[in-house]
This record gives sequence, C-alpha cells and structure tokens, in this order.
Amino acid sequence: MNVTLKIKRFNPEKDAKPWWGEYEVDVHPNDQLLDALHAVKWHQDGTLTLRRSCAHGICGSDAMVVNGRNRLACKVLMKDLGKKVQVEPIRGLPVLKDLVVDMEPFFASYRAIKPYFINNDPPPASRERYQSVEDRERFDDTTKCILCACCTTSCPSFWANGNYVGPAAIVQAHRFVFDSRDHGGPERLEVLNDAMGVWRCRTVFNCVECCPREINITRAIGDVKKAILEGGV
Repeated sequence: MNVTLKIKRFNPEKDAKPWWGEYEVDVHPNDQLLDALHAVKWHQDGTLTLRRSCAHGICGSDAMVVNGRNRLACKVLMKDLGKKVQVEPIRGLPVLKDLVVDMEPFFASYRAIKPYFINNDPPPASRERYQSVEDRERFDDTTKCILCACCTTSCPSFWANGNYVGPAAIVQAHRFVFDSRDHGGPERLEVLNDAMGVWRCRTVFNCVECCPREINITRAIGDVKKAILEGGV
C-alpha cells in the first residue's frame, strides 16, 4: 500500500515559518501511522522530529493532528486513513520542532489542580482505605486519562486563551474530587471555580470525540460544575 504523507515541518533554528513536506511510503494496511512516520524518519529524512515511547496507546506521547483530528499516531491504522494523510503538531501549544510541542503549559495546568491523593487522617491500622464499588464508579471513567493532551489541544476555548486549564486538567481533578477517600476536593474546586476554570468550557464536545481512551470528558466537566454550584461533592 503506497501512501503520501504530508507533514507540517518547522525548525526554529533555520525556518522563518512552517512548511509542508511530502513523502511517499510503502506500508501494510495494518501498520500504524507511527510506523509510517518511522519509515520517513529512518529511511528518507532523519531530521523529522516527533515524540513516541510505548507505541501501544498508553504513554500518550505521540498525539498529533491527523487529517484534521487529534489522534495518537500509534492508535490509528493506515487502512483507515486513505492514500493521502496530513499530519500536524497538536494545536494551541508552542511548536519546538516539527511534530514536537512544548508541553510545559499543559502540565502547569495539570499541577495546579493538585493531581495527587490528599488525606491527612492516619491510615487504618490493619487495612487499606476501603471503598465501595459504587463510590469507585463515580470516578472510574476519569482514571483512564493518559495525559496525551488530545482533548485540551482540540478545544477552541484553549486555542482562544491558553490560560484556560483545559479539559485534561479538569478530568484529572474529577478523578480526585469524586474519590470518597480523598479530602482535597474543596481545594481543587476552588481552583476550578474561575473564569479560566470549568466555566470557560463551551460544551463543544471536541474533547469527547478525540479522546483515545473514550472518556466522557464533557460529562466529567459537568459533574465538576455541579459540585461547585452545590457547594461540594
């Protein structure tokens, strides 16, 4: 299967503006897009720069815009993309080189919502902190987030203002806010009860459509809004 990859390139050390490079590659229909990008880098142009790690949809490193939609390069097969494939870096974050963006603004929002377990009570003497199945189900969906940034960088509100915490940070907050064992919910809700917090979400659903883990992100954001309005969880 012969395909043409049209890749948006940019090297700040020598390019005044981004440009498009086109590459012909032979791939198997069941190859990942990541395999095709490797074929370009390893056999045609070694200067092509991209991030990838596990190549199995777990690390979230290889998020990019594929034919206009945010996807993980390792999660999409060439047979589903057609003979011409356009690849760009995810939007809304500064491009460092080619398909690599600066993730620091994304992770700054992630850190702001305190994405860790908060409970200052002494742990039980002879057992772990038990939780019912029903309590676990309240946040089970949002535990699946792999911080790939597909949702945040598909969000028009984030494109318009990079100070918006973004869907991924809210999803991470949801995971702890609704954990019955955690006591940091009020602190996180205070962070998110801001013009650049949950209230900047316009319910466009881009985040839901592009999430490689199929998290219902818009519902999670709605849960957090409701918790704020009701004064707690």
